[in-house]
Order: sequence, then C-alpha cells, then structure tokens
Amino acid sequence: MNHAESFFAAAAQICHDISFASIEDLASELDRLRDRKGRLFLIGVGGSAANCSHAVNDFRKLCGIETYSPVDNVSELTARTNDEGWDTVFAGWLEISQLNEKDAILVYSVGGGQREYRQGDRSRQGPFGESVRDRRSR
Repeated sequence: MNHAESFFAAAAQICHDISFASIEDLASELDRLRDRKGRLFLIGVGGSAANCSHAVNDFRKLCGIETYSPVDNVSELTARTNDEGWDTVFAGWLEISQLNEKDAILVYSVGGGQREYRQGDRSRQGPFGESVRDRRSR
C-alpha cells in the first residue's frame, strides 16, 4: 500500500469510528446554548489555537452563537503567561469575561489533558459555568 492509500485508509477508519450520537449531542447542546443566549468560549493551544480562532468566525457567522477565544488577544495571552504562568492563562481570561451558567467552553485539543485546559475548564466549580463536555458526561 502506498502512502496515499495508507493515509486514506486511516482516514476512512477514523470516520467509521466516530460516534454519530456524540456529534448529535454536541450539536443539540450548541443549539440549546444559542437558545439560552449563552456565549461559547473556545480554548486551544498550538495548531488548535489557530482552529479556535477560525471557529470563532464560523460559530458567530454561520451558527449565530456569540463566541470568543482567549487566543485571539495575543497581548493579553502573553502578558498573563508572563505574569501569572501558563497553567492559569485561560482561567484568568475566563474570569474577567464573567463566564456564567448560561455559557459553555469547548476545548480544541489533539493531545488533551494539558493542565492549562483543566485550569481554564473549572466548570464544575465556582464562577466558570459548564463545559459542553461536562454536561454530556453526567
């Protein structure tokens, strides 16, 4: 099997393995988020930060959901990283944004589990609202 055949065979397997129910759950939650006039906060680093930045446009323009990402304000992101540390960079941004129970957080991550995500996604506690992922897992 050559490289192209191998690549597309792997892509086909990934598409086969996707949970359609999970996609429908996420779409339904985003619909409810829009209905309750909540905001969507997108968090990601590296290539996922670029995906978040682009997705802000899509969620706002195509879905009519008020959407933001802390990675779109490079000055604040780097100042918080420099002054407060990388571990809490998203949590501080979300706190100033007054994240509340109507809002949702969507984390874009290839690797997952990074501590800055966990700090930014303190949705089960305090003033940080709930993440889409946490609502589905209950």
